[in-house]
Amino acid sequence: MPMAPAYKRILLKVSGEALSGDQQFGIQPEFLDGVARQIADVARTGIEMAIVTGGGNIFRGMAVAANGGDRVTADMMGTLGTVINALALAGALTNAGVKAKVFSATTMPSVADTYTARAAKAALEDGYVVVLGGGIGNPFFTTDTAAALRGIELECDVVLKGTNVDGVYSADPKKDPTATRYDQISHDDVIKQNLRVMDTAAFALARDNNLPIIVYALDDKEGLSGVLAGRVRSTRIGEPL
Repeated sequence: MPMAPAYKRILLKVSGEALSGDQQFGIQPEFLDGVARQIADVARTGIEMAIVTGGGNIFRGMAVAANGGDRVTADMMGTLGTVINALALAGALTNAGVKAKVFSATTMPSVADTYTARAAKAALEDGYVVVLGGGIGNPFFTTDTAAALRGIELECDVVLKGTNVDGVYSADPKKDPTATRYDQISHDDVIKQNLRVMDTAAFALARDNNLPIIVYALDDKEGLSGVLAGRVRSTRIGEPL
């Protein structure tokens, strides 16, 4: 595996499932604290970190819409779940000994600062881990798309997404034992092959702005610091190193 570059600023997508652990719903403290420790370890090295939280452990708007509910309302309910996760993660990061600041794309000033790229960049430069809830503040866009968009706005070097497998495969490796794992693949090829580790809008945004994405296994014992150092099996989406 090529040596990883020295990243100065990264964006990490943390799914709701990563915080729910082996529960079907909610936040499991052990998993929340484990994610926070990995992030804190990296933040202490001087790397600036922004985090976009998902909300699937709290509420899934698309599931409600599929059963006949109003999609706009359901999606906005889902954004509230992402803010709950952002607040929980920021609290865990503070307990782990690093400064964290929560921003929300959905205005709720009594809970979190309202997101602007200018304010979030300033917080990053001041040494805060920036936790971004509320998606992009609009329905019909996933938090994967929010991760790509915030990565571009905040001028991050890379977006990282942890999943339940160690990279991007040609098919679901849990269903197809012949699936091929990619060490590197272009944004265009991911879109053409409909490899849905993130949604198409996220890949298109990243492609058009030359933003690489690294997909890795959340449960790798080396953790996030191992991914950044190039010690963990992963897939780089974008131009090769």
